[in-house]
Amino acid sequence: MGGFFGAISRRDVVMDVFFGTDYHSHLGTRSAGMTLWSAEKGFQRQIHSISNSPFRTKFEKDVMDFRGTSGIGCISDSDPQPLLVRSHLGLYAISTVGVINNVQELVDHCFLSQGHQFMAMSSGEVNISELVAALINEGEDLVSGIRHAQKMIEGSMTILLLTEDGSIVAARDERGRLPVHVGQNEDGCCVSFESFAYQKLGYKNAHELAPAEIVRLRPEGWETLAPGGKDMKICAFLWTYYGYPNSNYEGVNVELMRCRNGEIMARDEIARGSLPKVDYVAGVPDSGVPHAIGYANRSGKSFARPFVKYTPTWPRSFMPANQSMRDQVAKMKQLPVPEFIEGKKLLFVDDSIVRGTQLQSTVDFLFQSGAAEVHMRSACPPIMYACKFLNFSRNNSDMDLLARRIISELEGEEGERHLDEYADAKTERGKCLLRAVCEKLGFDSLGYQSLEGLIEAIGIDPEKICTYCWNGKE
Repeated sequence: MGGFFGAISRRDVVMDVFFGTDYHSHLGTRSAGMTLWSAEKGFQRQIHSISNSPFRTKFEKDVMDFRGTSGIGCISDSDPQPLLVRSHLGLYAISTVGVINNVQELVDHCFLSQGHQFMAMSSGEVNISELVAALINEGEDLVSGIRHAQKMIEGSMTILLLTEDGSIVAARDERGRLPVHVGQNEDGCCVSFESFAYQKLGYKNAHELAPAEIVRLRPEGWETLAPGGKDMKICAFLWTYYGYPNSNYEGVNVELMRCRNGEIMARDEIARGSLPKVDYVAGVPDSGVPHAIGYANRSGKSFARPFVKYTPTWPRSFMPANQSMRDQVAKMKQLPVPEFIEGKKLLFVDDSIVRGTQLQSTVDFLFQSGAAEVHMRSACPPIMYACKFLNFSRNNSDMDLLARRIISELEGEEGERHLDEYADAKTERGKCLLRAVCEKLGFDSLGYQSLEGLIEAIGIDPEKICTYCWNGKE
């Protein structure tokens, strides 16, 4: 997906931008960049690949040369950024997070209306931040340009700019699918995807942008340039999987939500009388663990860690690009605790079941390590639709998703007309999906959190939550 951080102050902010950006490493694995601005040196920029080493090691030397009282940084799971753009609106750096579904249409539009020639990346594709900048540059000023770009884009786009006077402009996407937080201290302000990133740097919560809101940050404070709306659809997957444990979105803490989500799952299973007899409840590391803690607390089953992940060599924030190497790394990271596995009946809670490939290897590993039974619970409903608003997974097609592949195997095209039934474990088709996934992946039993239970765990107005990947509703 991607994350961002920016800071502006009466003092040098290089280290703030460095550490603030580094705290977003869990959100992307491809590239990262930093752009600083100072009155003496102007713009200074550096971009590195982080596909095989973490942000910190790539930028440690760069920060020694950077100087600046304002700057932005990003972790990107797509294109290299921030970019430097020169136009009638001035020189500015731009970083974006989001997805554009009508790229070719917009490229054609920019070529015909502006004669804009896009720089092709090594992949031959257009850099999304460059395309967004081309749309912004059609405006009479930055605010009208940002609003114009977001109206033209089909998908979702959050934008961060560093202007030639050193100020920072941030715009949350039109439906508020991703968060944008402003922090403040006695010297200046910062803007961040994750609120915990700036709290560790001495900033305090000042403002959370509304959907489509545009703000400008200066050392003396922040101001709203364009008001936001109330029509929000924040991504529920932020709480389920992507968000870091101490992150807060719309006032709801990630770790708290996950524990509450597990409690609700266990509560509902107890009510149905379907809670299996197991020795231990465990979480699939790492994001499945708090869901499992909540499940264990409510069910009265002992919580344990039958296996751990060895992350010093291959942390979650980066993995090799080669799939066979990725599979081998995933296997090498799983270290069993035999005393909690051999002969034991285990119930695991995972944050989600997307493609199922990694979970398949985990189940095989557990049985090879001597488990008597392996029961699986997913902390969210079956994923039926590849997200078209955020780059939260590598799926390019709905058929990359395990649930959709199983449904296709069961009923072919007819199954496509009954996705709602398959997503509901109380229906015959829903029960059939559970049985089929169990047979395919080798579980002794399987349960998915209901959409109602997930929304209850988040605890904000359901109308403000995006649930597209589960029910296809925008």
